[in-house]
Amino acid sequence: MVKSTEVRRQIGELTEIIRDHQFRYYVLDKPIISDGEFDALLKELQALESKYPEFKDLNSPTELVGGGFSTHFIQHDHIEKMMSLDNVFGIEELETWFERIEKSGAKNSWLCEVKVDGLAINLLYEKGKLVRALTRGNGTTGEDVTLNIKTISAIPHDLSGKNIPELLEVRGEVFFPVEAFNEFNDGLEEEGKQRFANPRNAAAGSLRQKDPRITASRPLSMVVHGIGASSGVSVAAQSDAYELLKSWGLPTSNRYKVAQSRKEVIDFINYYEKHRHDVEHEIDGAVVKVNELSVQQELGFTSRAPKWAIAFKYPPEEVTTRLLDIKVSVGRTGRVTPFAFMEPVVVAGSTVTNATLHNQEEVERKGILIGDIVVIRKAGDVIPEVLGPVVERRTGNEKPFVMPKKCPDCSTALRAMTDGDVDLRCPNSQSCPAQLRERIYYIGSRAVLDIDVLGYEAATAMLNDKLLTDESGLFSLTSDDLSRSQFFLKKDGSLGANAEKFLAALDDAKKRPLWRVIVALSIRHVGPTAAQALAKSFASLEAIAGASQEELARVDGVGGIIAESIVEWFSIDWHRNIVKQWGAAGVSLVDAKVENTTPQTLVGLTLVVTGSLVDFTRDGVSEVIALHGGKVSSSVSKKTDYVVVGDAPGSKATKAEELGVPILDEAGFKALLAGIKP
Repeated sequence: MVKSTEVRRQIGELTEIIRDHQFRYYVLDKPIISDGEFDALLKELQALESKYPEFKDLNSPTELVGGGFSTHFIQHDHIEKMMSLDNVFGIEELETWFERIEKSGAKNSWLCEVKVDGLAINLLYEKGKLVRALTRGNGTTGEDVTLNIKTISAIPHDLSGKNIPELLEVRGEVFFPVEAFNEFNDGLEEEGKQRFANPRNAAAGSLRQKDPRITASRPLSMVVHGIGASSGVSVAAQSDAYELLKSWGLPTSNRYKVAQSRKEVIDFINYYEKHRHDVEHEIDGAVVKVNELSVQQELGFTSRAPKWAIAFKYPPEEVTTRLLDIKVSVGRTGRVTPFAFMEPVVVAGSTVTNATLHNQEEVERKGILIGDIVVIRKAGDVIPEVLGPVVERRTGNEKPFVMPKKCPDCSTALRAMTDGDVDLRCPNSQSCPAQLRERIYYIGSRAVLDIDVLGYEAATAMLNDKLLTDESGLFSLTSDDLSRSQFFLKKDGSLGANAEKFLAALDDAKKRPLWRVIVALSIRHVGPTAAQALAKSFASLEAIAGASQEELARVDGVGGIIAESIVEWFSIDWHRNIVKQWGAAGVSLVDAKVENTTPQTLVGLTLVVTGSLVDFTRDGVSEVIALHGGKVSSSVSKKTDYVVVGDAPGSKATKAEELGVPILDEAGFKALLAGIKP
């Protein structure tokens, strides 16, 4: 009796907790736990209900699709119920699902597609005309967002093509393209408004605007992935349905594949887990469906999900954890950055304890207190970032962060380098241990001189063992020098293989292009773009050092602030000594001219690229434009000659239209590269 009472209590509490989280997620768009944590709660409830079905609530969240909560929008029923998807979180679980399908004895193929992290929408077309758009709601009833949906350019108001059905429900996901989201968020910040935490929240917030004009101002898009109720639609496979939807002008994805084996399915899943940040919209997994519709019908549905489809969820990129402390780190240019020290948490497949907080003003703006439960995000290789606190989970024991007045590594008084600078810096750039360590590590990084072995441990060891006092002696190191550091020795005291590898890497690095050497000097504000412009204009480090601020500022891509920083850097004796010592050690300080045989078809042209291109990566398209003599700009102006538009373009495409700047698709861009002007 005691056990049954306890089980009933557990199920009841879990049900209430999950419903509360659903309300925050679906109605308020302010979740206080991550998707991964929510999935774990739901899985726990499913396990209890499976073991003790007699205690299952009639309105259990495991039987309902989505939140099922009403807002101020008018509600309508879907003609055919909008189902959710069951989830698996690993290959072993996926294999179990495969086995269940194959027990039916039906021979089938699999349709694999990426799982868009957006807002589920149901479009209703009658005689080819869009008459209603509903959110998923509880699966049976959704909220009417027709006017807002009609502002999305990707969604046709009228279907085109042949054999248009009398009635058609189309299911899909509305999303905020990542590039456009970043631009939009930057704009909010410039206006002093609060940033959105992620593209999904931005999409949901944009669709729930009472004024459709606000929705229209935001570059939402959509991808459709299924058919609900229909009249006069006849297809044999899910993939055929996608081709049919595409023929009617609906926005289908090209990121799907029909697989003939389990291995092909798993390869697809693994590929997009590795390349999830190459996609124009956010994805949180992959979806696997039985492709043949006859087999789908045979397998049927549970109360909330089709048995013939499964969502393979990737490790979550947003999670919550407790902020134990806020500490500060000192970067290579002396900038002192607060960072969060947290209870260890797994995010995007790796365990993290630290996350950036940018600066003191950002900590205050986000309202973060030491002791808070915080939401952190890690996308790809990006350093984890604290998005904000979960205010509802405060206990009253939290305390504010106070920025230190002295450098934690050398005790020098911190100060702002210029009036109005929000960042505090340690001015002891020559001998601050933290700055030295960071600069030497940076020199060896792949983006700079790409020196094998010269990682964080090597940089720390060389400074601790007095092999270096600053970066000036780096390229003069010898075997004898390395023998004084345990890092480069074997257990028997002889030099290890890493020593030989390191010295060989140093020799290779001496031949790097001039612009990389400029970046390696860690001159404030001078990144790869400015360094390349300087190398192209002056051809030697000596010429750059001797140029006036006015001469430097006239270089396209440099400007006044960078020019001032360069002049200031070369005015310091120990900085000039770095250049002198590197040159004496054989580092190339001149621009080695390499003959460019590429046709200069873009000379004098400035191009802006927005959206995802099929045959070019983001970095690759910039290199191609430069090789052809053109210039790449990050913003559209009247001086822009062309805007190249790929899939899911951002607001740059809209601005180009407003300014009358010619827009090229990928085919037009390739023609331009070949010398054919539109």
